[in-house]
Order: sequence, then C-alpha cells, then structure tokens
Amino acid sequence: MANVKASAAVSHVGRVRSNNQDSGYAGRRLFLVADGMGGHAGGDVASAIATRRIAEADAAYDSAVDAASALESALLAANRRLEETVAEHSELTGMGTTTSAMIVQQDRVVIAHIGDSRVYLLRGGELSQVSTDHTFVQRLVDAGRITAEEAMVHPRRSVLMRVLGDVEASPEIDTLVIDTHPGDRWMLCSDGLSGVVPFDEIHDMLASDAGAKQVADRLVKASLDGGAPDNVTVVLVDIGDPPAPETPPLIVGSAAAPLAFGTPEPSRRGGIFLAPFRPHPVQETHFEPDSAEFFDELIEEDERRRRRRKIVWGVWITLFVAAIVTAFALAYQWTQTRYYVGEYNGRVAIYQGIQQNLGPISLHELHSETSVDIADLKTYDQERVEQTITAGTLDEAFRIVNRLEESVD
Repeated sequence: MANVKASAAVSHVGRVRSNNQDSGYAGRRLFLVADGMGGHAGGDVASAIATRRIAEADAAYDSAVDAASALESALLAANRRLEETVAEHSELTGMGTTTSAMIVQQDRVVIAHIGDSRVYLLRGGELSQVSTDHTFVQRLVDAGRITAEEAMVHPRRSVLMRVLGDVEASPEIDTLVIDTHPGDRWMLCSDGLSGVVPFDEIHDMLASDAGAKQVADRLVKASLDGGAPDNVTVVLVDIGDPPAPETPPLIVGSAAAPLAFGTPEPSRRGGIFLAPFRPHPVQETHFEPDSAEFFDELIEEDERRRRRRKIVWGVWITLFVAAIVTAFALAYQWTQTRYYVGEYNGRVAIYQGIQQNLGPISLHELHSETSVDIADLKTYDQERVEQTITAGTLDEAFRIVNRLEESVD
C-alpha cells in the first residue's frame, strides 16, 4: 500500500496582486489547490469557500471508486455553496475558482479537477502533466489550431471555460484514478507557477533529492524570480515509506483565515465570514462561461487576429524584400559607373563595372578592346594590367590606355 511519506503546501501573493486569491490544503489523505478568479468579485472568498468545503472529504474510503465519488460530490457541493453565497451577497456575483484535488487511496490516487490549476506527476525522473486545462487556448491546441508553444503566449491564455462558481449549477468535473508507487512525487499548483516557470525548470526542482517543503519553497521562489504576476500556490505530496506522522491539516492562502469585509453582522458559512459589501476595488479578469456560441465567437476572433497578423507580416516582408531589391539595384547601378583597365585575349582592354561577382551575377563587362598587346608592355606595366588598374571614369580609363601605348613606343 502506498503511503504519504511527506507533504507540503506553500502560497504567496506574488509581486503584483494586492491580495491572495489562491488557497491550498495538505491534509492526511486529501490535497488541493484552488485559484480564485483573478479580479472577479470574491475570488479570494470563492477559493476559501471551496477549499473549506472540499476539505470535508479528507477521510478514509473503502475503495478508490468510493473516494472518486466522494471527491466529485465535494466539488459539486462546493459549487452549490458558492451559488448560495452569491444569492446572499449579490456584490460577489461572478466569483469563481479553479480546483485541482487528489486523494491518496491505498495504492491509487483519485483526482478531481476543473479549471487551469494543474496536477503533475514525477515518476522515475519523468515529469508529466496529469490534468488537462479547461481553457480556451487548450481547446485550440486540442483542435490543432495552435501549438502548445503558441498557447503559452496566446493573448487569451487566461480565458477559462470551466470553473466552480455561480455560472453553472452542475459543472463538468474531470475525475481520474491513477496507480501510484513509492517514489512518486505529486504536485498540485496554480497557474501562478505553471504560467511563469518553464516546464524543464519545474522538472529539475521536483527531481532533486530535497524534501517536499524545501522543493515547494524553491518552486514559489522561482515564480517570484520570474516576476510572479499572479498568486502562486504549490502543494507537494511524496509517496513512500515510512508514512508521515499524523499532523493537523495545513491550509495556506485565502482559506487560512476567516475573511471579513466590514463591520456589519456577517453571515457565517463553513468558517468564512462575509458582509454585504467589499471595501477594496475589484479588477477585471479573464473568465467566460462554457458555451458553444462563445467558443465559436472566440474561434472567429482568433482567426481574424491570425489573418491580421499574416497581413501585417506580409506587408513587412514585402517592404523588406523591396528594400533589399532597391538597395541591390542602386548598388548595381553604382558599379556600372566605375571602370578599370585589364587584359582580354592578350591585349589591353577597358571594362565597365568592378572586378567582382555577386554569386552568378557578374558586376563587370567588356567595354572596349585596344590594339595594345600585353607582351609589348614593360614588365611593370604588364603586372599592373594583369592585376587590373582602377579608373573612376571612362575618360580616365582611356587616359591610362594612352599612357600604356606611349610606353610601348
């Protein structure tokens, strides 16, 4: 039977956000990361409510099937609780949260996932992403419209298609049951890590021999070193022996403390205190409902953007090519204003251009052949003619030929 050898949970507000809308939980068997919707009203409240409710599923189960059912039910129950909270506090309308959760059940791991927080597995030195992002750009990748590399810099990479919140009564939850073995290292994280720190760098830190807490701290620091434009939360779980001693669950981020907004008598639900107003400003974020009409509209907008980009690139390429052609034409015209004296069929000749070739293109041609034989010239003049004598103009070239003729006489 696989045991949880060690676990860790670390969360940081980042370098840009004013508050932490992430939540993390490392329990006895259950582990999760929830990322409140960026600038939506109540993003911090949403992740805290979801975390507190889902944490109630941290229990022993008879089988992985039972654990999967309980975990999925916990996410749906959290979704209902968010809907109820919005019904009581209209100023929180639109709040939502991603959730990636897992339960270690004997020799298996049960995963429930929605949104763009991620679940990774390091096994035998190989790192793989277990979860699939519920984002607009991931759909574009799945449809073959863009590459995974293009998705990393796509302007709509933050648009979520599925979350927990007051958007849909019964959102679709991805559930997985995967075998786990001693030596496995699992990581759950918000996109504050995966969107900033490169995959290879994440792999190197996870593959180190350092303990779970030390690695989690390093990962968060790597995000901070990368600018950390969003909150960043990391939960690590090491599988092996001996099993970790029983300790109280660790909660980090917005779920770590009650949230209070003002002095009116709050309503209380699941340890979260709410008042009917929010004193701090709410920023906009990228979140849209999962609808075919919206998806088609975004696809069309993306196609228009692609066409515009192609047109712009086409114009710049055309201008660049035109500039090169113009520069070449001007340079060629200049070469044809130059002359030099050289040898042709054993006689002194005048050439137009310069004594160079540009690939298959000759930059000179015979202008006129004289009656002066090279053999009749003095040795010094023979060498000069064979090496060519530069003349700035045609008149100067003729003067050089006249001097050579005079030297023969």
